[in-house]
Amino acid sequence: MKEDFFKYQAQTSPHPLALEIAHAKGSYIYDTKKNKYLDFIAGVSANSLGHNHPKVSEAIKQQVDQYTHVMVYGEFIQKPSLELCKKLAATLPEELSSVYLVNSGTEATEGAIKLAKRYTGRSQVIAAKNAYHGNTQGAMSVCGAEEQNRAYRPLIPGTKFIQFNNETSINNITDKTAAVILETIQGGAGFIEPQNDYLKKVKKRCQEVGALLILDEIQTGVGRTGKFWGFQNYGVTPDIFITGKGLGGGMPIGAFISSPNLMNCLKERPKLGHITTFGGHPVVAAAALATIKEITTSNIISEVLRKEQLIRSILEKHPKIKEIRGRGLMLALILESSEMANQLVIASLKKELILFWLLFESKAVRVTPPLTISDEEIKKGCEIIISILNS
Repeated sequence: MKEDFFKYQAQTSPHPLALEIAHAKGSYIYDTKKNKYLDFIAGVSANSLGHNHPKVSEAIKQQVDQYTHVMVYGEFIQKPSLELCKKLAATLPEELSSVYLVNSGTEATEGAIKLAKRYTGRSQVIAAKNAYHGNTQGAMSVCGAEEQNRAYRPLIPGTKFIQFNNETSINNITDKTAAVILETIQGGAGFIEPQNDYLKKVKKRCQEVGALLILDEIQTGVGRTGKFWGFQNYGVTPDIFITGKGLGGGMPIGAFISSPNLMNCLKERPKLGHITTFGGHPVVAAAALATIKEITTSNIISEVLRKEQLIRSILEKHPKIKEIRGRGLMLALILESSEMANQLVIASLKKELILFWLLFESKAVRVTPPLTISDEEIKKGCEIIISILNS
């Protein structure tokens, strides 16, 4: 397959890992040569319950036998999509009860920004430097990484950037601002948590000037930080928030969620304020619903912070690991250099452990395993990391 992969499938980087996949189950991915790889990144935080979870797989199979796509989003009542929206609302503060299902986190970003502009009648959006919210042109417009953006300009105008956790720059939010969009924990920048009630202070400023706070929970949501939603760690409720990745249990999904008061403005003047053909796809919705049910009715979330401490207890004393950033099972190992980070990712693959990079912090290595990973698997993966750093 490898020759055809490079010949026919468009590439996103000069040197993809190019593992030839045969199947996957639990915390492991198997290649066509029968090698068994321990997965420490969960499809970049997407496979919350690991690979081929029986309840998710069964939900998919049952829904396929009933119907797949029948109509563009929002026209027909489809039970899996409706039940998913209800289940999502049940995990949230009461005011966040109107759910718009889409196909990806990036599309959710687009929808959230459109909603904020439509509701406020303003055009300025404020985002954080080194943010990552997706890779379409609208989403890139609120990603503060010029190295990524410069090749695709002009992007959507009207975006200003502030420094995450810099309280002085909060004053850049004014009565011209439609929305401030922030990741609850900055991902590509190196898994940087908000400090000193930063998110609360941003929300307060938004309320003062009539702007909306959009929180990007694409990576921090669905239990990954030890709460179902990342913002629940920081005592703040957004006006609009975005989810994706881990919500689908391995299937492609996104959603932007707000109050009915805000969301209703997409219905008219003009109508069809956001349109998606496959958003809320019943098979994907069935998978997401099964994922939420499993996470909320088991001890998975209650174990996340304990598993974080297990990882930290093994790795944080190593002299080549300068810092472990993040919360729960969203961790970044900050090494001495970008060369060391590259070496660790590549060498780990040779030892049948899957690690990965972060977008904008070159010294970081991602550790975002399935929430279902066992203690024994954690210890095994950490021992491989230590053996490589010691070599």
